[in-house]
Amino acid sequence: MTDDVSYAHLLGARLRHFRGLARMTLDDLASALGTSPSRISLIENGHREPRPSELPTFARALGVSVEDLLVLTAPNERASEELELRRMQASPVFASLGLPKVKIGRGMSDDVLGLLVGLHRELERRATTASATPEEARLRNTEQRAMMRSKNNYLPDIEAIAEEQLKRIGHEAGALTHREVHLMVEQLGLEVVYVDDLPHSTRSITDLENGRIYLPPASIPGGHGLRSIALQAVAHRLLEHTPPKSYADFLHQRLQINYFAAACLMPQRQSVEFLGARKQARDLAVEDFRDAFGTTHEAAALRMTNLMTQHFGIGVHFLRVGPDGEVLKAYENNNLPLPVDVTGAVEGQIVCRKWGARRAVEVAHRTTEFWQYTDTHAGTFWSSTQTGHSSGGPFSITFGVPFDDARFFRGRETANRQTSTCPDPACCRRPPRDLEAQWAGRAWPSARLHAQILASLPTGRFPGVDETEIYNYLERHSRS
Repeated sequence: MTDDVSYAHLLGARLRHFRGLARMTLDDLASALGTSPSRISLIENGHREPRPSELPTFARALGVSVEDLLVLTAPNERASEELELRRMQASPVFASLGLPKVKIGRGMSDDVLGLLVGLHRELERRATTASATPEEARLRNTEQRAMMRSKNNYLPDIEAIAEEQLKRIGHEAGALTHREVHLMVEQLGLEVVYVDDLPHSTRSITDLENGRIYLPPASIPGGHGLRSIALQAVAHRLLEHTPPKSYADFLHQRLQINYFAAACLMPQRQSVEFLGARKQARDLAVEDFRDAFGTTHEAAALRMTNLMTQHFGIGVHFLRVGPDGEVLKAYENNNLPLPVDVTGAVEGQIVCRKWGARRAVEVAHRTTEFWQYTDTHAGTFWSSTQTGHSSGGPFSITFGVPFDDARFFRGRETANRQTSTCPDPACCRRPPRDLEAQWAGRAWPSARLHAQILASLPTGRFPGVDETEIYNYLERHSRS
């Protein structure tokens, strides 16, 4: 119980309940106890507690046991709702409204009491709903990125949990197989079911009632995606996640399940041994690390951000950049001057045209990494970039290190080198003088509006998920 709905309130409610069953008035009980009716009223309303030595006397007068008085539950539904309303009216959410408290007494009808409790429940639900505007989302992303930077993007507790799960299924070397993922799921008392009708807002659904994890069908046999999705669902269970109370909670849970999946697919011990050997040979490459564990290039690059600083003392940066040069995802702990807005957010900001993240799309073959040195006001950085294509258009994945650490990586001999002076507009944002002279005042572009800048993130306990759709889905499948 809270301080506002304490043991005294519970005891008082139980005393009033048993007095009613005994058909005793306040005067009757006071007379039997040799005290005043006003003192009994104060005790029943939780404003005063009887002395422990008095409890046997109270119990005898009411015809019950002392244990009956001391049970820490409300004696009936009416008392339960009265106590809940008392707690809710003492909450910060209600206090922030500046409204007077409603006096709770026997004169309040059950209907009115139920209505008030229902309104307060909805008020609390809305106050704890995990929703956010785009501005809120960027702010929380920025806070989380700063937090992970302080930890060198390394979470030892989750590493340990992943290692324990891998040990339990007997995985020792090589890429984690689909069968091993299924074993991990089975150890939680669950089974994987592949379906082709998952609601569009979900990647997976865990049916706790029937012990199933619903996954989409395998579009690419043996692909990385389904292993990762299943492991993320497992992580929610292992990490004992509860519905997020804020958008920050939601983001942190997403970070944790992604980290767990990566730590299983690219186990710490094996990964550090692999990377250490390649570092000693001065032949580190994201593509080799990717191929050794059968993951995506992006997953491998991100996993290297978890391990390179922690185990080898090398500062790193990572970028996923979209077709227009916009930052979709970023991390750095090597002082790469990421583009940021006034709030410090990097998502949606445009990277310099001279960075490898942009140039690779134009000059590199998609099957090979593109290497480049970039001189900036914060120093010189070496980077390796791979490109790809998604439904949203072309994108690039960049992993990089400071100049001095390039000596450990394949591609360090590259002759590609650029100088970036961004955020100086003259670097790449201002058109050449001859083009500006030719077209200034003679062109009128109509900008494309990105819908996401106007829309707030969906509300609900799980942002972006239609819970009604999910529950209907589970209801249908639980019968099959």
